Amino acid sequence: MDTAITTRRDQRREAILAVAAEVFLEEGFQAASMSSIAARLGGSKATLYSYFDSKEALFEAYVTSSCGRIAADVLDFADTEPVPEVLQRLGERLLAQIYSEWAVRVFQILMAESRRSPELSRIFFSTGPQVGHDRLTLYLEQACARGEIAADNCHEAAWLFMAACRAHHIQILLSVEPLPSPEEIRAQVKRAVAMFMAGHRPS
Repeated sequence: MDTAITTRRDQRREAILAVAAEVFLEEGFQAASMSSIAARLGGSKATLYSYFDSKEALFEAYVTSSCGRIAADVLDFADTEPVPEVLQRLGERLLAQIYSEWAVRVFQILMAESRRSPELSRIFFSTGPQVGHDRLTLYLEQACARGEIAADNCHEAAWLFMAACRAHHIQILLSVEPLPSPEEIRAQVKRAVAMFMAGHRPS
């Protein structure tokens, strides 16, 4: 395929994802329709279906694209960096992303749709949380090999650290608490790092 044509198609695809994101976040997955997305996009449903064959495929592409961008930011660290520094930076970037208004809304949509469309949740989990967890697990295993920390199960340790960072996540998803400030995020992650390091001191 001609490079110019490929570029235009890629640009059109990104434009579709951007518009679809607006509709999904405003209306929710169930209420959103390919017709409403096409109308806001200013094109026909036929054009939309030439890129995505269903609303589920469109939502999947949106979630996968968003999770990829988040992962590139959150997981930007070297394997040889000190553990406390990596955990603090990772935790702050993770919370800044998952506590953004759009991420909270996506979580709420997925929670509402998980029973009707469990595949959407599985896609989100495999392209988002699972990717971050697996990268952190690998880093912790290497830190253990260097003698910086001691952990019997780095797989479990990675989940526990991420859970400690997200201590207020359920309250925020339920709108019981407001979105935290950067200072509050930094303090929460600092506590999580202190707990992690205290529990994984080398002998």
